[in-house]
Amino acid sequence: MSNPIQPPSSFCVELETNNNNNKRRKHNPQESQSQPLVPGLPDHIAQLCLSHVDNPSLLFSVSQSWRRLLYSPSFPPFLSIYTIFSSASETDEFNTNPIKFLAFDPLCSRWSNLPPPPTDPQLRLLLRHPAFISRNFPIQSVSAAGQLILLAATDSTFLPALSRPLCFDPQSRSWTFGPPIDTPRRWCAAGVSGGGVYVASGMGSHFSYDVARSVEKWNLNAKTFSPGGGGSARAKAKMGADWKWEKLKALKDGRFCRDAIDAVGWRGKLCMGTSNGKEGIVYDIEKDTWQEMPEGMAAGWRGPVAAMDEEVIYVVEEAKGVLRKYDPERDYWEEVLDSERLKGARQVSASGGRVCVVCGGGKILVVDVVAPAPERVWVVDTPPGLEPVSVHVLPRISVSDPE
Repeated sequence: MSNPIQPPSSFCVELETNNNNNKRRKHNPQESQSQPLVPGLPDHIAQLCLSHVDNPSLLFSVSQSWRRLLYSPSFPPFLSIYTIFSSASETDEFNTNPIKFLAFDPLCSRWSNLPPPPTDPQLRLLLRHPAFISRNFPIQSVSAAGQLILLAATDSTFLPALSRPLCFDPQSRSWTFGPPIDTPRRWCAAGVSGGGVYVASGMGSHFSYDVARSVEKWNLNAKTFSPGGGGSARAKAKMGADWKWEKLKALKDGRFCRDAIDAVGWRGKLCMGTSNGKEGIVYDIEKDTWQEMPEGMAAGWRGPVAAMDEEVIYVVEEAKGVLRKYDPERDYWEEVLDSERLKGARQVSASGGRVCVVCGGGKILVVDVVAPAPERVWVVDTPPGLEPVSVHVLPRISVSDPE
């Protein structure tokens, strides 16, 4: 997959001049459509050649026809930042906070709204409540199989807000529901490994020791049709048999049931730790067994955590503002970047050689972790009046004719 996430000069120019970046010269659509992609080459051959260019921003600036190609469904998608936002000051009549879903296009340095999610049932998620001044309610989401997936949250009555996953597919520009979760929950552990989405522990409508120890897996590879789509009734019934959550071996206790936990897929395992660095556990997916987390890994698990391609784990130590990566050979967290801007980090996502961090003050910080030292770091400014809840790196949305 092409990766356009670049330092400020080509990625977002710190987004301080966002209005200027969005001004483009006028073009004649008919003229650009009639021109070949590369003079002297059939378009399908030219497209094959252009797909091997590593930096899509180089193609974006050449011509309107190349720009259109970058966003077409037939061209390898570049990566964009998808963000769940809350209104910083609004609440609705249910005392819940309006949630907005936006994607940041790094080529044109612009935020755009995703299509609205389904209204039946209405999505009402509680982030803040006057009775809990010092604590926010989590909205737990993951990215898997190229989709943004909401898994757990709290509604206005302090009950689980989602009875089944809510999924957005950038390629089809559409929302769908996943299979019903046996026990809808909140304050749980949520994560992805391989083709599976996992939820563990947490609370349902009330505390239950069985729920606090339970673990469920949704195999995304079993998805062979979109619910409500075409196909015979028999085919849907057969395929739908695999469209479900599977119960796994239970946890030995319910210690993770009262906080939102990052469950991080890493080298065939699912790692869950508390942000105070005191304890953690590791699930071996192949063996279906749980074991205590290595001592050094647990000790350094002091903030939001994410894995790059399930090979390298990164943590942002929120109290000190330090980005670290885990070295399994030494059972040690190696420092990558020390920055004041990382203090108070709330959530992190990693993909395409970049680590994206939701920081205090409503900023999104991007760290290029594959560039030679000193590491390249830049800020993506967020839309006014909106506060980022979580970020995910996913393929860009397909559009018919970008400006």
